[in-house]
Amino acid sequence: MKIIDKTPFQNEKGEIGLLERIQGTLKYGFSWYAVLEAQKLIIVQLNRALEKGFVLIRNFTLPGVEIIEPIILIGPPGVYIIYVTPLTGFYEAKGDQWNTVNNGRATPAPKNPMRDVARLAKALQVYLERQGVNLPNPVKPILMASSPALHIDSMRPAVRVVMSDAVKQFAGSLLQARPILQTELIRDLTNRIVEPHPSSTLQPTPKIPAARPQAASENVSAQPVPSRAQAIFHASEKAAPLNPNDLGFAFEEAPAKAYEPQKAGINPARPLSPTKQNKQQRVLGMTVPQLVILIGIFLCWACMMAAAIIYYLLFLNS
Repeated sequence: MKIIDKTPFQNEKGEIGLLERIQGTLKYGFSWYAVLEAQKLIIVQLNRALEKGFVLIRNFTLPGVEIIEPIILIGPPGVYIIYVTPLTGFYEAKGDQWNTVNNGRATPAPKNPMRDVARLAKALQVYLERQGVNLPNPVKPILMASSPALHIDSMRPAVRVVMSDAVKQFAGSLLQARPILQTELIRDLTNRIVEPHPSSTLQPTPKIPAARPQAASENVSAQPVPSRAQAIFHASEKAAPLNPNDLGFAFEEAPAKAYEPQKAGINPARPLSPTKQNKQQRVLGMTVPQLVILIGIFLCWACMMAAAIIYYLLFLNS
């Protein structure tokens, strides 16, 4: 399996330093690094199970918006979005509801990862459509657990839920699934995602003349048959460019409102505002509040080191 890693704040060796870890935590939240570690566990298992012909794109940021697709898995069965959660404990996935279970009582959780992965799949679907890609099947969202300490009671969940001990079985189901994408299409689709083409460079699909029903069997070898790539990568020179507002999903969840997949679309109630985010002043790749917090952490560390040195000089050497 080919792995393309686009994780931000990561060096060429795939490592994240202390400063980069602080930057990532300030930008993406305290669970950011834990999710990255959880992704590594799942990617290792998928890499062992899946054969050549599968491509995994990790933490790819959709151009123009602050949306990171955690794991994009492309293979003969289609395209999948995998959201790896490092959660532990007892949860319930009932329809589109994500609940915590304590003493047999289910209560809505403060964060719904099923909603998140469903919207991530929708965002990638819109992104591909803007690139002139018409997939045979829609992008499928997958919620995957990395810890064996997470137990999920699934009752017709809105997205597919895979436990940590079922990753190998999930990979086996992909290998046995009916293929809809050929190797060449997988490679072209990967390039279309990682290196998006401007709408002006997209070539229109050649118009296919209608075949006469009575002569269809006679001219099977003579008539030019359209390739599957033409059916999937269909775009015109007048294709609408990628609009950040179409992908501006708000991933903050209202505490008392459950997510409804049938009402999920590209017009959320609270869309992100990339233009406003881009206008924020940045110093060393960080916003001013992030830089202030980083300086505060450094000052606290310096004070502790100074106190340790003073204690050593005054008491231990006396």
